Amino acid sequence: MRLKLLTVALALAACPMLVQAEDLLDAYRQARANDPVLSQADSTRLSIGENVVQSRALLLPQVSAQLSLSQTQVAGPTPTVDTNGNVITPDTGYGRTRDLNATVSQSVLDFSKYANLKAAHSAADSQTATYEAALQQLASRVATAYFGVLTSDDALTFAKANEQALARQLEQAQQRFDVGLSAITDVQDAKAQHDSSVAAVITAENTLSDAREALTQITGKPADNLKKLREQLPMDAPAPNDAKAWVEEAVQKNPTILASQFNVESAEHTIDSARAGHLPTIDATAQYGRSSSWNERGGLTAATRAANGRGATTVGLTLSVPIFSGGATQSRVRQSIYERDAAQDSLEASRRQVVRDTLNYFRSVVAGISQVEATKAAVESSESARDATQAGFEVGTRTIVDVLIAQQNLTQALSNYSQARHQFILNKLLLKQTAGTVDIKDLEAINSLLQ
Repeated sequence: MRLKLLTVALALAACPMLVQAEDLLDAYRQARANDPVLSQADSTRLSIGENVVQSRALLLPQVSAQLSLSQTQVAGPTPTVDTNGNVITPDTGYGRTRDLNATVSQSVLDFSKYANLKAAHSAADSQTATYEAALQQLASRVATAYFGVLTSDDALTFAKANEQALARQLEQAQQRFDVGLSAITDVQDAKAQHDSSVAAVITAENTLSDAREALTQITGKPADNLKKLREQLPMDAPAPNDAKAWVEEAVQKNPTILASQFNVESAEHTIDSARAGHLPTIDATAQYGRSSSWNERGGLTAATRAANGRGATTVGLTLSVPIFSGGATQSRVRQSIYERDAAQDSLEASRRQVVRDTLNYFRSVVAGISQVEATKAAVESSESARDATQAGFEVGTRTIVDVLIAQQNLTQALSNYSQARHQFILNKLLLKQTAGTVDIKDLEAINSLLQ
């Protein structure tokens, strides 16, 4: 089959020889280890999870201890005069006080703290779902970037092949003009098309370089030599072949929707916490305190000490009843309700987007089966048309312009066929991502199609 031979030949021309090619799983493993987007999502997940520990800590006993030591300068007695007329100045002294206090407190009744704990749990669950979404998106991002390189590589190969073919046409047109078999306009037309093809090669090279950088941005490794799709691909319809079933699964399992649902739950608990600002709280407290003091005068040798103070233990309950806070509590309640409403709107927006994406990718996969077959037939037809036009030009029934157009049509058909094949595989993966069911097995299945 000429199409297969042409495709294989072009692919081999674009691949460096004697270099081990990387596949999709290699790129995915590198991305798991190096992708900063996924790493950021993981760090955020761990950070938000710490709020659960902090909220729970407020419901557990709080233990604190204090030790203080103070010193006060004490003035001595009034100076005296001895029998010899000498003034005697008594030594000054100082007093010291030591206080020791230990306190244990326990929240007995505080509805706001319980509501905050529930809100923290929901927020942590939301971030876990967000991380799962980032993990699934990583698979599709890697696959999209990977096949972007393959598509750009094929486009460069076709552009080079087109440039070479047009160079031969220019050479033939020049030869025919030199022997008087054609007009100068044929040479000019061929040269114009060849110049355009040279510019197309430069553009394709830049596009390929950018596509490689896009993959490197995710994996952190150079993407120089990648395995390509094999010629024969399984053109299977989505399973199940029912758009409604895919939408129902996506609404239930898509991690972005789940994250939004947990955000709504967290906002609901935050409203309860704000409303609890109107309710009384009860705290239990146990406190132990001990104080000692002593005086010293004239240095250690002449010191007089007096220690006093016994330890005292106090146990009690504290009832706090909020009466008026200047309207702050009511404001926090209203603010929490607004935030809950915003979370609900975000959930609805996410749900609608997921439904749209699911239907779009489902239709794209179904249409992609026919599109791949159609573009494949277009390549065969364009190749036959190019050969027939070339033969007609040689016998004088077709013009050089017809030959140039036929060559361009063949190049475009090859590019469309390459894009359709790659996009069909990507759309199947993206359909599973919107449904929230992408895993490593899907990448392994795609990887088995590479060679």
